[in-house]
Amino acid sequence: MEARTKRADRLGRPMRDLRISVTDRCNFRCQYCMPAEVFGPDYPFLPRSELLTFEEIVRLVRLFAGFGVKKVRLTGGEPLLRKDLPALIRMVSRVPGVDDIALTTNASLLAGSVEELVDAGLNRVNVSLDALDSDVFARMSGGRGKVKSVLAGIDAAAAAGLPVKVNMVVQKGVNDGEILPMARHFKEKGIPLRFIEFMDVGNTNGWKLDQVVSKQEILEKIGSEMPLEPLEPAYHGEVADRYRYRDNGIEVGVISSVTAPFCGSCTRARLSAEGKLYTCLFASRGTDFRTPLRDGVGDDELIRLIDRVWSRRSDRYSEERSSGTAGGRDKVEMSYIGG
Repeated sequence: MEARTKRADRLGRPMRDLRISVTDRCNFRCQYCMPAEVFGPDYPFLPRSELLTFEEIVRLVRLFAGFGVKKVRLTGGEPLLRKDLPALIRMVSRVPGVDDIALTTNASLLAGSVEELVDAGLNRVNVSLDALDSDVFARMSGGRGKVKSVLAGIDAAAAAGLPVKVNMVVQKGVNDGEILPMARHFKEKGIPLRFIEFMDVGNTNGWKLDQVVSKQEILEKIGSEMPLEPLEPAYHGEVADRYRYRDNGIEVGVISSVTAPFCGSCTRARLSAEGKLYTCLFASRGTDFRTPLRDGVGDDELIRLIDRVWSRRSDRYSEERSSGTAGGRDKVEMSYIGG
């Protein structure tokens, strides 16, 4: 399918990646995303009727593919809580122009569904795991889930031939002691590991700059025991700085949104669980697509709306934060738009 527009945003960035949150619910309560004291038993999660249907999602994916989107990532909350998720993957896999479908998950439910996901057309999976130690894991996950369930999901995905990456959010004084155990474990497993600097996503995670373990600190800690060498980016807009272990070539990376922002190469748009389009992970407001979809608006008008939103995009929150000009403002919660 030919791209309908070559227009980039105001900073010259094209649109190549679409991240879709399929649910705002999660079975974990990670402190940096859905802290239990906020997202408790009485929290008003979205009713099913307010989530985009699979047909609505796929209609939008087709339109975004016309703008050059090649990669679609399904997120949450926890996307495996969305009923019949393999059916959505199968539908997206048939959209012309989309050549990569990924899933971001906590993997606690992955072992029992991985074969069906692969059969549906899933290309790869990113697993969020912040510690191997059970006590530290419990602290990070809000006391939900078990490490062994996550590891079983990772093993099942690898056994099914699904490329796996593991993402670890590092928070000083909480799980930074797990950097080396995680690095050793996944180096031995041959699975790429991504360390993510603790970010101020949303309004509820109590983020403070002094809780950030920097990219440089992470690399120095790993490199002192397991020497690393840098790798070139695999593609334009890659968010992780990639390295490999010198002795076995297994990859490790760091996503350094706080200390080394990469806004200038960001090609990602995000569709929230209730159908709002956000052009930045740290955005305050999104553009409603659910209402026009359900009001019977035609494709041409939706295309114009996508074009208008992207062409006016000038987000660069992480760069502004690092220069001290971002200022305090409300931001959409990550549980609505994924990572």
